[in-house]
Amino acid sequence: MEFFRIKKDIPFMRHALIFNVISALTFVAAVFFLLHKGLHLSVEFKGGTVMEVKYPKAANLEGIRGTLIGMGYEEPSVTSFDTARDVMIRIPVEKGGSAANTSQRVFEALCKSEQGTTKSIDTVTEKGEHVLKSACLDVAGSEALVLQKVEFVGPQVGEELAQNGLNALVMVIIGVMIYLAVRFEWKYAVSAIVANLHDVVIILGFFAYFQWEFSLTVLAAILAVLGYSVNESVVIFDRIRENFRKQRKASVHEVIDNAITSTISRTIITHGCTQMMVLSMLFFGGQTLHYFAIALTIGICFGIYSSVFVAAAIAMWLGVKREDLIKPVKEKDETADAVV
Repeated sequence: MEFFRIKKDIPFMRHALIFNVISALTFVAAVFFLLHKGLHLSVEFKGGTVMEVKYPKAANLEGIRGTLIGMGYEEPSVTSFDTARDVMIRIPVEKGGSAANTSQRVFEALCKSEQGTTKSIDTVTEKGEHVLKSACLDVAGSEALVLQKVEFVGPQVGEELAQNGLNALVMVIIGVMIYLAVRFEWKYAVSAIVANLHDVVIILGFFAYFQWEFSLTVLAAILAVLGYSVNESVVIFDRIRENFRKQRKASVHEVIDNAITSTISRTIITHGCTQMMVLSMLFFGGQTLHYFAIALTIGICFGIYSSVFVAAAIAMWLGVKREDLIKPVKEKDETADAVV
């Protein structure tokens, strides 16, 4: 399917050096911000208190977030789960404070915002066990807020999650390199991995510069971007291999330019449709999906850029040629069967 077809090839490789210099400067800037500012890690990585509270009606997440900010928490994580009445609150570790004290202070502040008073009530679980839970009662004696669960995520758990995330990233990179080396050739594998790491580091650079919260959902978005960017590179590499078969007299520059030009329509359709879905998450997904959608948006934009100007250019500079993908046909020796 094509929206349009460009009849004349665009000379992308003629300007490859300029665009790769821009990429290198952007990459260096991202690394600088990562080293200078660092990532603003979420509670999952740093450790902290996780609370689950239940409201009798749909919770006002922005109101809850405002209450926590008023208590001194700069960027509290407030998300809904299961139903609109269930809210999960993540609060970073406080120096000199325990999880119990932190949760109690937060619960009392939330109860006060609902014009209620805190009280311990006896509840029965599904297993028939009696458990005391903190509840917030309004003037009429009805429950305005119930504290369902409190958990403390220690720094050790956060370090383990960070290590597992790094392991997942390394495994994806190794898997992609093996796949591309088997399907195409090692030069394509190297160029694609350089382009993918370029995308990942730039996303991390944005999060470091603006100090956006880096959570497990953002890590998931980065892993998704890796696969998405590889897919775009594979499409271009496939077309390059096809062009090597068809355009016997064309130079490497011309083959790559034609491959990129002929896939532009497909790129616009694929990435355009994906970006529309991502933008809907960005604008209507709330705080829960906000940074996830931002990471995907940055990754999609730079993924297109890197697949065209970085991956293809590096493959060209590594000396990719027709013989790398198409084995020459051996001519039959006519004198082999001759009788002397």
